[in-house]
This record gives sequence, C-alpha cells and structure tokens, in this order.
Amino acid sequence: MNNERSTEGMDQVTQQPGWSNPQGDPGGASPQWYDQPPADQPGYGQQQYGQQQYGEVQQYGQGYGPQQPMYVYPPSRPTNMMAILALVFCFVFAPVGLILGIIARKQIRETGEEGNGLALAGIIVGAIFTGLIVLYILFYVVLFGILFATTGV
Repeated sequence: MNNERSTEGMDQVTQQPGWSNPQGDPGGASPQWYDQPPADQPGYGQQQYGQQQYGEVQQYGQGYGPQQPMYVYPPSRPTNMMAILALVFCFVFAPVGLILGIIARKQIRETGEEGNGLALAGIIVGAIFTGLIVLYILFYVVLFGILFATTGV
C-alpha cells in the first residue's frame, strides 16, 4: 500500500479565502497566517501602541494630571438585633414583637446602634395585632357569656 498522498485532481482546486498560493501550484499552498501580517496590524507578540511590555512597572499617578483625594467613609453602625427580632415576632406572636420593640428602642438610645425604625415598626404592628387579638378574645368571651346566660346552662 502506498502511504503518499495522491495529487490527482489538485489542479481543479479553487483558491480559498485566507490562503495564498505564491508558486501557482495547488500543492504548494501555504496559509496566510504563516506569512507576515498586513502592515496596518501588529503581529502576534509585537507591542501595540499604549500597552506596556511584560516586566515593565508602571508607576501610579504618572501622566494623569492632578489626582482627586480619596474619601474614606466611616464604618457603619450595626443594626440592633432586638429591633430585627421585634419586626419578625410582631407577625409571628404579636405581644412578643411589641415587648422586643420597646426593649430595642431603649437599647438603641443607649448604644447608638441602627434599627430605630425597625423597632418602631415592631412596636406599632405588634400593638395593632395585639389589640386585634384582645378584641377577638373579648368578642368570644362576650358571645359565650350571652349564649350561656340565655340557655341557662
């Protein structure tokens, strides 16, 4: 068996874009990317305008004009954990949310932490829900009182 390539029919090969054929024969085609890059494009490994070479150290602040001063923000104050719990518990068990909100407001005044709005919301929503629960219980106590008084049980 012959391991050499057959060149029969190679004279009918059309010129592919991106390939050059300097000798004019189809067997001698070489890809264009092996040749020199076009004059308007830098080759691979050549430095483009404005880029620094590897190993070069660029000093910060050179050639950029006057620099703006850096502003450092003070660290933020933490949020009071009781205030967060007050807002959560006012929806779960309203009286606990109300109590935690009152305690959180006192702690926030003493420590200067964030969360005053959360504690206030816990107090307001907890008080409303606690009032609704008390009205609900009073309604049923009065209803059963009237029911048992009329039936004589």
